Amino acid sequence: KNSVVVGDRVILDGDITGESGTLARIVTVKERKNSLSRTIDDIGVMERAIVANVDSMLIVVAAADPAPKTGLIDRALVVAFDQGIKPILVITKCDLTQPIELRKLYSPLDIEIFESSRGCDLAPLRKSLHGQTSVLIGHSGVGKSTLLNAILGEDVRTTGSVNEVTGRGRHTTSNAVAFPLAEHQGSKEIDGWLIDTPGVRSFGLRHIDPNRVVSSFEEFAEVISSCPKNCSHNEESCALNHLQEREPASATRIASLRRLLTLDRENGYD
Repeated sequence: KNSVVVGDRVILDGDITGESGTLARIVTVKERKNSLSRTIDDIGVMERAIVANVDSMLIVVAAADPAPKTGLIDRALVVAFDQGIKPILVITKCDLTQPIELRKLYSPLDIEIFESSRGCDLAPLRKSLHGQTSVLIGHSGVGKSTLLNAILGEDVRTTGSVNEVTGRGRHTTSNAVAFPLAEHQGSKEIDGWLIDTPGVRSFGLRHIDPNRVVSSFEEFAEVISSCPKNCSHNEESCALNHLQEREPASATRIASLRRLLTLDRENGYD
């Protein structure tokens, strides 16, 4: 039996006023439109859902301290494309260094990319989140809790620091929690939800359908339809090779797609 996770839509029976001493129980968990899972064993076979019914995914990575690692970003993107979730890359600590290489690597994916640092204007990012149920994903120490507090305009999560010996962040978030996103700062009107998750080392990819990842690259749909049957899109006869010869400008996007498709599904990324 599947456990109820943050983001699930449920039907309750009982007193739902929330007053002291009242009781209600979950009688039905509605069908999920999507979910995010994480691996819970050493070999990546067992997975557990951590959130459900998400519209947007904030993939949070630091420009430095700790140094950015692309493994989790790529896995998160694969999950987002597979599950029909809008990915948003948020690069924190940009006051330490400019994320030139990260932008160069991920800009061809045509996803929203935001840079943040202490005291920066987050209005454009907040605008992208309104009306959405959004989840924050990122390693410990990248400033995820600091970013969440800044977006919400209040300290709802404690913040930690990076261990100088290991270069890893200390876990300050131990469970997934949904926070209401106000229509504008100071307003009591709810216009979205932000779900904070524990720092994760690896996403579960065993349930991923590569065809759904491919379909998120809409400009390649017509070309890929002429690929050989069961084409891996990384072989000599792939129609994408012919496209790249005709249109060299497509090379970067093709390389990005192939990078996502060739992720090792059996191994997590630190």
